[in-house]
Amino acid sequence: MSTAQTDDSTTRKPLRLWPGVIAAVLLLLFMFAVPMVIPDTFLLGMIGGLASGVAILVWWVLFSRAPWSERVGAIVVMIVALFATSRIVHPSIANAGMGMLLPIFGFPVLSFGLVAGTVASRRLSSGSRRAAMVAAIVLASSVFTVVRTGGVTGDGVSDLHWRWTKTPEQRLLARGGDEPLAPARAEPAALPPAPKAAETTDERLAGHASDAPMTPASAPATAKTHETRVSPASDEPTARSGDPVGANTDADWPGFRGPERDGIVHGVRITTDWSASPPVEMWRRSIGPGWSSFAVRGDLLYTQEQRGDDEIVGCYKVSTGEPVWRHRDAVRFWESNGGAGPRATPTLSDGRVYTLGATGLVNALDARDGSVIWSRNAASDTGRKVPDWGFASSPLVIDDLVVIAASGQLVAYDVRTGHPRWFGPPEGGGYSSPHRMMIDGVDQILLLRGRRTTSVAPVDGTVLWEHSWQPAVSIVQPAFAANGDVLIAAGDAMGGMGVRRISVAHGSAGWTVEERWTSRGLKPYFNDFVVHNGLAFGFDGNILACIDLEDGTRKWKGGRYGNGQLVLLADQDLLLVLSEDGELALVGATPDQFREVARFPVLDGKTWNHPVLVRDVLLVRNDHEMVAFRVSVANR
Repeated sequence: MSTAQTDDSTTRKPLRLWPGVIAAVLLLLFMFAVPMVIPDTFLLGMIGGLASGVAILVWWVLFSRAPWSERVGAIVVMIVALFATSRIVHPSIANAGMGMLLPIFGFPVLSFGLVAGTVASRRLSSGSRRAAMVAAIVLASSVFTVVRTGGVTGDGVSDLHWRWTKTPEQRLLARGGDEPLAPARAEPAALPPAPKAAETTDERLAGHASDAPMTPASAPATAKTHETRVSPASDEPTARSGDPVGANTDADWPGFRGPERDGIVHGVRITTDWSASPPVEMWRRSIGPGWSSFAVRGDLLYTQEQRGDDEIVGCYKVSTGEPVWRHRDAVRFWESNGGAGPRATPTLSDGRVYTLGATGLVNALDARDGSVIWSRNAASDTGRKVPDWGFASSPLVIDDLVVIAASGQLVAYDVRTGHPRWFGPPEGGGYSSPHRMMIDGVDQILLLRGRRTTSVAPVDGTVLWEHSWQPAVSIVQPAFAANGDVLIAAGDAMGGMGVRRISVAHGSAGWTVEERWTSRGLKPYFNDFVVHNGLAFGFDGNILACIDLEDGTRKWKGGRYGNGQLVLLADQDLLLVLSEDGELALVGATPDQFREVARFPVLDGKTWNHPVLVRDVLLVRNDHEMVAFRVSVANR
């Protein structure tokens, strides 16, 4: 029998549509309805959508009764349409999900278009029906050409916008007029005290709902703009003679997660009745993208951001938000999931600001005016490629060394000259920062790097001990438990995998490392956890959880805050949680039960940056704005 005869006999029977329609309805339910109704089911929706798409293809090829030329032809059209679409979509769509967003979502969407076109054209002639099916498939594929993504949430949900809309960064650059206004060498004066009650209703504070920068009325007319620019091309350090300026070795919040990198705030108690005494907004300012947090000394804060083709280290006034100085490097990092900009947080030490950019640039800057003391390229120094999510290590200063992690490899630079002093083991990868600990009286630097946790001697980088777990993506910081034990966390590309407690000891035979327990009761991904009173508090997926450090058992789990960040107010047994959606919450840091004390909106949009609390000033930011709030201090 010829192909023509087969097609002819097949077309005498009506198309069997109901299996395809059922699969298409299931596709819509999985991909759209279920994630909207049931939290944390995005992955289920994605898998369900793919399965429904496969079901549609099985129906079309085996059970639709369509002529074989149409069955094969429709699949060919889908493949061609998906390939053509991939050539013209916005770069954020083409690169989203490590380049897999378009295939993963394009396949079920085009399958749905096939069903829709078949149903709509079922009573048309053969030629018209084929044209309608092709048009439906092309129309379905064109959906991806008119949108862009502003990144994804921690659960992988895309932040979709029309392709022609401007990003927050583009709007910031178009607005302009945001130059530093401070004198040439700004000294970090003490943070002004809280205003009197009458002053909190001042129109100058109350009118900052917009994202326009606040310009103080008393800004001096003769203030100069100080911006520096260095080229990253050279692998040799660009150095300025002289010792560290050492005006003051103490900072209120010296860098990533505070003085001990443990996310713990000491000596501060705040009012928790936010219905009566809510945080008062001091100022709100647009900022370039980046996932940096803050370093704070006196009335100056330091952070990192991206503005166009320049990666920026910026200094701003804590009291007003006005810019003091900006250092610019002519580099840009961008990836579709997290967006543009640096990932690390500046470190303050001896009057200097040390930074690591997303492409690997290491800078030592004068904290007063941003002038360059020296600059290095960690990617060139270590031979490491820029990782998928960018270099994310916040510098650690120990004595006369500044230590960074270049995608899992430690490198120590001389604080005076910027010359490399030692390199750590090259294996592994990750996004964690070097962490200083004292174990059995021995000072050491810990780094989570892939499947390994490695400890090295600060003086020369000699490996002291290592512990291997399962292959992992290392992002969060280790934590110190009692009796010299260490808590480590592991994750993969899909999320956190758990926490492990290891016992580390130093004896005559050297170092010994033993696993105490491994718990899946707390599974941080890129959200750091804190330790308090024999307990660990952090994110289990996107829900807050508490585990007992004695055996790793979960004490409670509750409160959906997305993939946010938190700090601990140790004097008050209180967690200050900044949710992924930009809400601030106070949660009890106690073992009995989950207890949310207060909640207050502070930011709009995805927020992955760590919050900072310095005395009664709360600093928060995300990838497009930063805000300062005055919180009421509780009576002791």
